[in-house]
Amino acid sequence: MKVWLLLALLLVLQALEDVAGQHPPKNKRPKEPGENRIKPANKKVKPKIPKTKDRDSADDPAPKNQSIMVQMTEKGRFQKPAATLSLAAGQTLELRCKGSKIGWSYPAYLDTFKDSRLSVKQHERYGQLTLVNSTAADTGEFSCWGQLCTGYVCTKDETRTGSTYIFFTEKGELFVPSPSYFDVVYLNPDRQAVVPCRVTVPSAKVTLHREFPAKEIPANGTDIVYDMKRGFVYLQPHSDHQGVVYCKAEAGGKSQISVKYQLLYAEVPSGPPSTTILASSNRVNSGDDLSVLCTVLGEPDVEVEFRWIYPGQKDERPVTIQDTWRLIHRGLGHTTRISQSVLTVEDLETIDAGYYICTAQNPQGQTTVAAAVAFS
Repeated sequence: MKVWLLLALLLVLQALEDVAGQHPPKNKRPKEPGENRIKPANKKVKPKIPKTKDRDSADDPAPKNQSIMVQMTEKGRFQKPAATLSLAAGQTLELRCKGSKIGWSYPAYLDTFKDSRLSVKQHERYGQLTLVNSTAADTGEFSCWGQLCTGYVCTKDETRTGSTYIFFTEKGELFVPSPSYFDVVYLNPDRQAVVPCRVTVPSAKVTLHREFPAKEIPANGTDIVYDMKRGFVYLQPHSDHQGVVYCKAEAGGKSQISVKYQLLYAEVPSGPPSTTILASSNRVNSGDDLSVLCTVLGEPDVEVEFRWIYPGQKDERPVTIQDTWRLIHRGLGHTTRISQSVLTVEDLETIDAGYYICTAQNPQGQTTVAAAVAFS
């Protein structure tokens, strides 16, 4: 009996030791039910709230001036063009601008000669500009803009624009070719003057030179600066700048001389035309011939338009009107443009008596003068 009791006691002690071995150590926290278990796949997760900085940036409006221009690459892909591009002459240029009504601007050279290589089309959702067989002469600014139209009146949308300046590099052409071998640049104290030595290679080093006495003219950044998109800019022209100049470009171990430019100083200030009128005679007889001369002294590079009102106009009296202009030099290189319009009436009749009125107009305004003609 005692033996059985002893065996039972040993079995109880053994069971107690097994249970004690499963208890966690005293210095560790017992795990909570379900801890470290994989979350069910269908359990909803609360979305992460971005930080204040992230939320603010997400709510920021789009840039006010967003470029709408893209360029088609040779691989048929579209990309936003950089502010300046360099393309080899001969390449086809294709630009597109998003919008149902797009306006375009491109180098005046292409407009002046109505070049058939240029095509501008408007599609339903974008405008398209294509230039084939490009040359160094096509170098310049290409830009587009959306148009806001009310009926037939359209205005430029300043928030939807795009532009890029493109250098078309061509072998043997460091300068953008000029249509002439000699050009005139007028120096006016009221505005900047530009010697248009533009290059086809952005990295070209360009210098300005006077022909006589032969010397380099420094572009010091104060009086004269160089802008590769415009040329040498005279910030404050004066009479000392006049003379014959040319530019020299160096790139890739090669150099080239530009065409020559005659700098002429204009002494007439900007403004509406300074106009005078003079009749060949203010007292006439029947059967006489009459000439009335309208003259404008102005800036050398400012064109003037003339309009006439004369007594026999309502009766469709035949007259002859001839417009001419020429440059005159007033010493020390000062230059003035004389624009003239002559109205001639032959074999005068009584209906030709009255006021002959001439209106001269330039970009700054217009001036009207009159001459009275009466029969003796």
